[in-house]
Parts: sequence; C-alpha cells; structure tokens
Amino acid sequence: MSRQISGIHHVTAIASNARANLDFYSRVLGLRLVKKTINFDDPQTYHFYFGDATGRPGAILTFFPIARAFQGEQGVGQATVTALAIPTGALAYWQERLNDFTIQTESGTDFGQPSLTLRDPDGLLLELVETPADGPGEAWADGPVPVEHAIRGVHHVLLQETQYAPTVELLTETMGFRHVESAGDRHRFAAGAGGPGALIDVLVMPDGQPGREAAGTVHHIAFRTEDAEAQLAWRETLLGLGYGVSPVKDRQYFRSIYYREPGGVLFELATDGPGFDADEPVETLGASLKLPPWLEAARTQIERRLPTLEP
Repeated sequence: MSRQISGIHHVTAIASNARANLDFYSRVLGLRLVKKTINFDDPQTYHFYFGDATGRPGAILTFFPIARAFQGEQGVGQATVTALAIPTGALAYWQERLNDFTIQTESGTDFGQPSLTLRDPDGLLLELVETPADGPGEAWADGPVPVEHAIRGVHHVLLQETQYAPTVELLTETMGFRHVESAGDRHRFAAGAGGPGALIDVLVMPDGQPGREAAGTVHHIAFRTEDAEAQLAWRETLLGLGYGVSPVKDRQYFRSIYYREPGGVLFELATDGPGFDADEPVETLGASLKLPPWLEAARTQIERRLPTLEP
C-alpha cells in the first residue's frame, strides 16, 4: 500500500472517577484537556481527550470515565504500558514532582533511555521516557509543567502477547512497521520515520494470564492514517486478509475503523483530520462540553446524567 501508517494517533483507556481522571492528567501530568465530549456510543459517559498545545495526533490520551466500572486486570491480549516522551534531562524534575503528589514511581531504563514508571488513579501503567528526539507533540506553554520538562506525547505502547508471530506479521507485513531492536522477550517496531509516537513494543509471555478490560486498562490503540481515502483502502486490505473490520465511524475530530489484532488487542485506524479545532478555537480547546450534531437536541438530558466535575 502506498500510504503507510505514520505512527500512533491516540491511546484510549477506561477510568472510573471522572474528576480524579481529569485532575491527574491535567493537573499532575500537565496535559491539556483538548476536548471534553461524551462517548458517542454511551452518551451517559464522558470522553476526555488530553494532549499537547493543539491536540496533535500522536500526543493524545483519551479516557472513558465510567463510574460503574469495576477494576480491570492487566495481562496478555492487552496493551499494558503506555509510555510518554519527556525531554532529555527531565526525569529528575518528574521524580520530584510525582513525589510531591505522593505518587509511587520506579526508575529504570527503556532500551537504554532513562525512564520512570507510575500508575494513574485507576492503576493504568504509565512510563515516562527521556528521549533526545522531539516528541510528536508541542508542549503546552500555559500548563502547570514548565515547557522544558513537559510531556511531548506518546513515546510507545507495549502489547503483551502469548505468541510472537501472528501479531508481528500484522504489524510488519500489513501495517508497515519494521523491527528496530529487541531485549529478551521484548521487541520494538517502528512505523514511518520512527522515533517517539511511532513505536510499538511486543512482549511475548506464553504463560501469561489474560487481562480483564475495565478501569485501569487500555481500551484500544489508534494508528494514524492520512485521510478518508487511505482509510477506506486500509479497510479493504484488512477485510481481504480476513479481519473483521468495523464500518467507518464519524468521531467528529477524526474518522475511525476498528479491528482486533491476532492477540486480541483492539486496533483503530484514525484519520489525522479534521482535528480538535473543528468545533472550537485552539485557544479555548476543552473549555466546554461538545456534542456531535446528532446528540445536540438531547443536550439537557445528557448534561443532567453526566457525573459532576466540581471539585
């Protein structure tokens, strides 16, 4: 296929408490809330999009905060680590900042780069990775974290699998990723130009226990496709290979198709546009609740049923 996937578009996870989720990712991690909307498939649930200054693809984490969600369990068949890129030399700042918020961390390395692991309020496993390259996003100058230390977007996502070959065949032979390095049972693959925002790790655990999708787990990983034309071509390719692919879904800020990779992780191919400024200016992203046109008539009922975001 002539139009290749250039990297990760966003990662979507499940949370429980909307206020706690909002506080952690905006106040603690310093990400910008670029869109406050609802789960189009479950209008009683918020859908938060956190990102960089303008909500660029590759810098986005999204959450469904479901108040009734039980606690999930991470395991095989899931994306179990979401890593975020920070500038070289920023780890000491983050260690001190997270200590101030009484968040437990563990220092380590990620293929030779200094890293720090932590969990969000629902137990979602996160990793901050120092990287000499620019991340996919632009630091938010008006956020609570100084620009020189701010998160630059997604670095990589780790898939936990019982088998190596089926998932890797999809990544490399179909989706255009290439193997770049390995360490034991962990293998890294890169799309497009590579670097932060274009990396997927596969950890092979033949005897691993299956995960349980709920609060504190990743719901899906979205990859970047240039436009609607390329997305439709990808859909035909995947259908031809026997994958069950959803119809195209209008998510207002991008269009999506969904399918499961052989190990069970839900993949999405999302278009880069139209972007998060489609219904509000960049200057005021995330300031108000945005609904798709087909739900606007029910705004009063929807707002009444959503959890309060008051402190």
